[in-house]
Amino acid sequence: MRIIAGQFKGKKILYPKNIKTRPLKDFVKENIFNVLNHSNKFNISINKSEVLDLYSGSGSFGLECISRGAKKVTFIEQDVITLKTLNKNLDLFPIKEKYSLINSPVENAFNKLKEKKFDIFFFDPPFEKANIIENLMEIKKMEIFKAQHLIIIHRENKQTEFENEIINILETKNYRRSKIYFATF
Repeated sequence: MRIIAGQFKGKKILYPKNIKTRPLKDFVKENIFNVLNHSNKFNISINKSEVLDLYSGSGSFGLECISRGAKKVTFIEQDVITLKTLNKNLDLFPIKEKYSLINSPVENAFNKLKEKKFDIFFFDPPFEKANIIENLMEIKKMEIFKAQHLIIIHRENKQTEFENEIINILETKNYRRSKIYFATF
């Protein structure tokens, strides 16, 4: 795994080698950023954005955002083994002022985000995890999103649980086993 573009382009990052974690493939990550940069269905920029990286894993997405000029990334990760890898990855870069880290289940982390507003939300939970809809409802209820915002959800290609009224899906992309939703509230 590596940083694809920006200030830290080419720098390798670690990933946890356990069965609970499914690292975001570079191919999928690169395609997400291509859509972010070139889609005419939404107008959001990584540069100077506030990003909430839920189910952060190794931090691959959030680190890519920082490399590409994000103002700040808030990482949320609960798994102890994965958290060690995430901390090692964060220590690889001189970015202490550009991130915060919440070690907690996502559902319990929202109360620490009450005063914040985010431009981009990135959901990449384990494929079998099914509480993203509840997470989305909580974000909407707490109104921790800016007027111009984007929700990016990485799921398994065969899953369809987001095709409902909680979010407005702007674009959907399929990449091998992955399905990426780009949406707003």
